[in-house]
Amino acid sequence: MSCSPFDLRDYLLGELAETERRQVDVHVRSCGGCQEEMERLRITQSTLLELRDEEVPQRIGFVSDPVFEPSGTRRFWQAFWSSGPKLGFASAAMLSGALLIFTFLRPVAAVPPVTAASVDTARIEQQVSDRVAVEVRKAVAESEARQQKKTAELLAAADQRHEQQLRAFVANVSYLQKQYNVMAHATYEPGSLR
Repeated sequence: MSCSPFDLRDYLLGELAETERRQVDVHVRSCGGCQEEMERLRITQSTLLELRDEEVPQRIGFVSDPVFEPSGTRRFWQAFWSSGPKLGFASAAMLSGALLIFTFLRPVAAVPPVTAASVDTARIEQQVSDRVAVEVRKAVAESEARQQKKTAELLAAADQRHEQQLRAFVANVSYLQKQYNVMAHATYEPGSLR
């Protein structure tokens, strides 16, 4: 705050009449507080004059714009890979198919004739069922681990894009604030209340 009878900003910008300028000159030479205020105003003015002019962006892209929409195939694969039940079913189907192919395509050794007493079908069925269950659990666990890794990568990328957009927004707001201050300062009318 200055104790000068006139606004020091008007003096600095050369908007005062000659007699008023002389009064402010005399006052500033004798008042330490007004000298400090005048120096701050000069530093501010020189800083503002050093800023380069930048063009305000005409349009900001939004995530809802068609440019950001993935293709139909990509949406299908994203929906498929983001669904746990679909992945579990696909893993189980692939495992079943692999077991069937392995069962029918492996070479058959000469098998001695089987008697009813030597075959325990319940035990064999239980062993096959246990093996299938173990393989299905293993395939589902691997699928979930891949999905969690992919989700973490996508979240990290989204956070990075968000941070970049936020920095750009803050820079734009800062630029607009500076432009507003310059315009407000340029349109100041002497004698009006602040």
